[in-house]
Amino acid sequence: MEGHPIESLMKTVMESLKEMIDVNTIVGDPVESMDGNVIIPVSKVSFGFAAGGSEFAIVKNGQDKEKKEEKPLPFGGGTGAGISLQPIAFLIVGGGQIKLLPVYQNAMWERIIDISPQILEQIKAIFKKSEEKTAQPI
Repeated sequence: MEGHPIESLMKTVMESLKEMIDVNTIVGDPVESMDGNVIIPVSKVSFGFAAGGSEFAIVKNGQDKEKKEEKPLPFGGGTGAGISLQPIAFLIVGGGQIKLLPVYQNAMWERIIDISPQILEQIKAIFKKSEEKTAQPI
């Protein structure tokens, strides 16, 4: 006995989804910039899948509904799939550093947190220079 018709519909859609899913969809191919940095796009990928179907009983004039026929019942069904691809960030590798630059608009606070160690070092250097200047005799 062959599988149910819905099984073949689902198998076809799942095989198609499998062909679409690739690691390069999420982490894109690297691109080298003119200054030697490597830029790697990172994306969010969402897949959706649905399948459904129904068998229809055939009742001929006056035949008993309970009577089982050898023929399989007619089947109607369908499947569908969707994909959403949203770029979320870029990894920038170069100059001995790795930076993550988010794409979305509310990334300001994350960017401030990322660069805060550099800002603190610069503030320390400024205070150190001003202390050295005030400590020198005139």
